[in-house]
Amino acid sequence: MNVYERAAQWIAGADALVITAGAGMGVDSGLPDFRGDSGFWKAYPALHGTSFASMANPRWFDTDPHRAWGFYGHRLNLYRSVMPHDGFHILRQWSIEKHNQAFVFTSNVDGQFQKAGFSSEQMLECHGSIHHVQDLEGVDAIWSAADVVVDVDEAILKAKDPLPRHPTTHQVIRPNILMFGDACWNPARTNTQEDCYNAWLTAHQNDRIAVIEIGAGTAIPTVRSHGEFLASRLNACLIRINPRESQVEHTHISSLSIATGAKLGLTKINEVYRTL
Repeated sequence: MNVYERAAQWIAGADALVITAGAGMGVDSGLPDFRGDSGFWKAYPALHGTSFASMANPRWFDTDPHRAWGFYGHRLNLYRSVMPHDGFHILRQWSIEKHNQAFVFTSNVDGQFQKAGFSSEQMLECHGSIHHVQDLEGVDAIWSAADVVVDVDEAILKAKDPLPRHPTTHQVIRPNILMFGDACWNPARTNTQEDCYNAWLTAHQNDRIAVIEIGAGTAIPTVRSHGEFLASRLNACLIRINPRESQVEHTHISSLSIATGAKLGLTKINEVYRTL
């Protein structure tokens, strides 16, 4: 029995699914995964010489808000325009067939799972969402970015005026995303999602759970570590799909390693799943 057949059987036998996803999940939709500085500079040549960690820092909104919104505005526009690849829809269909007993835990801020049909009540976006905004100090309410418009000069990756501003104070605002060195991120929305997630896990603690982890690397191991923790805590099966770093080192966890991209890996599992 090959790894795709085993994965399909694990998913078919599960009562509920936890889908954990990192940046690699969006690559097949045409989104950059910022793997290393070279990957970041390939996506953003105007920022050559600046690391992703340096750019994804809230200080830019104070020191150079046009550069800050050039970077985040470009990402917002990109994420709005891109459609989820078939792998997202496969996961959504499995969720439906499990009577919607699925939850998504993701470090991605792009909103692709929601575009694919997952309910906001099935989501924990642990690093926030680019589709929501907040004030720079993180003390005001979080609100939707649906009306935020950012015109970016892509040659220099700087936003043109007018910059996104608070509707009443008229101060520059920022995405509700957890950045590096970020003391002012407002976690209220994510905390509410986390409460829902923990309640869901408690309700399913005696069920057979399959954890499907996709595109989660070791550079920022939040998603990867969480999948392993869940598999251990719930005695669940962990299916790790990643073209690199696909191995699971913990021998006490029931796991499968599938060394391929998100779309191909999910498609091949689904082909077997449909024959069961």
